[in-house]
Amino acid sequence: MISPDKCIGCRTCEVICSFSKIEAFNPKNSRVSVIAYDEAAISVPIMCMQCEEPSCMIVCPVSAIVKNKDGTVLIDENKCIGCKLCVSACPLGNITFNTGERKVVKCDLCGGDPYCAKFCPSEAIRFTEASPKNINRKMLIAEKFKELFGEVEE
Repeated sequence: MISPDKCIGCRTCEVICSFSKIEAFNPKNSRVSVIAYDEAAISVPIMCMQCEEPSCMIVCPVSAIVKNKDGTVLIDENKCIGCKLCVSACPLGNITFNTGERKVVKCDLCGGDPYCAKFCPSEAIRFTEASPKNINRKMLIAEKFKELFGEVEE
């Protein structure tokens, strides 16, 4: 669960993510990115939202992206051919091609114990069970972003 209103822009999530994945403190290799929206005076952690119907999975020509039983969307590195169609298909831009590792990467929820949530000092990132309340909160946050960036339907 992401709470942009709580994000302080410290980028701890980026640093801990990169360290947990490649044992280096390098935000460029993180599976989460903090985007600062100066006009709205907020920072937003951006990561894979584990979509119900993942576009990335649908477009993958070699079926390297799967959704497991708990709903986590994962990339099978052994199958991935690096075509980057999934990068283009993600509506939120939450899959990237890591040039250092020469592979497509995205959040995998750290196997159910995400470090970004554990170390976020403001609790802007939390790992919680999916519930109707959380879904409604996601919808409200999405609507707020539409307003902030002038995408309100009239």
